[in-house]
Amino acid sequence: MSNTARLSLLDGFVLSAGGRELVVPRAQQRLLALVALRRDTNRNTAVGLLWPEGQEARVAASLRTALWRLQQLPVPTVRVGGDAISLDPGLRLDVAELVAMSALARQGCDDLPTSLLLGPHELLPGWCDEWVLVERERLRQLYLHTVEGFAAACLRTGRHGDALEAALAAVRADPLRESPYRLAIEVHLAEGNVAEALSTYQNYRRLLAREIGVAPSPMIRGLIHESLAAAV
Repeated sequence: MSNTARLSLLDGFVLSAGGRELVVPRAQQRLLALVALRRDTNRNTAVGLLWPEGQEARVAASLRTALWRLQQLPVPTVRVGGDAISLDPGLRLDVAELVAMSALARQGCDDLPTSLLLGPHELLPGWCDEWVLVERERLRQLYLHTVEGFAAACLRTGRHGDALEAALAAVRADPLRESPYRLAIEVHLAEGNVAEALSTYQNYRRLLAREIGVAPSPMIRGLIHESLAAAV
């Protein structure tokens, strides 16, 4: 089998090589995901996060077994040096690719990759480990700030279609978040579409009232009121 391997953690755990998905037992999935997400992983960190309630001798044995089984897979996955455990540098990681694409977008590249606009690509959905939840929220915020920043940049340069597409991607990722609605409204207003701006605002206002019983902020209300006053 080809040594070209890819680890996907966004939208679910998949380890593949040569286009073929490999079978990885749950214990090895958790260890490999931990090593991929926490670059400073060592044996103590791993046993503390993966087997927090186990007896010392038993969890040490569990870690050794999990490492041995990972190393029996047909592609390299982890490297072990003393207490340190790291991801094999030849293993491609979708999370790293997402972070790299976000960095390029923040540096002002002209276009966002389609995979970002089709996000948000939830990290390991269904996993409830605390270390997963922390990383999931970090990546979610990274995604939102990336697409919103791109939308704002496009709005400033008159690329209204691209700005609206990015703003709506952020809306899909977090329907209760106000900032992408403001961006969408600003795009509509920049194009002279006051009715669409008002419709976007009203939809957001109803959603907030229904889901959490609050009103939109004064910032977005002021944006609408100013636009309506200017249209009179």
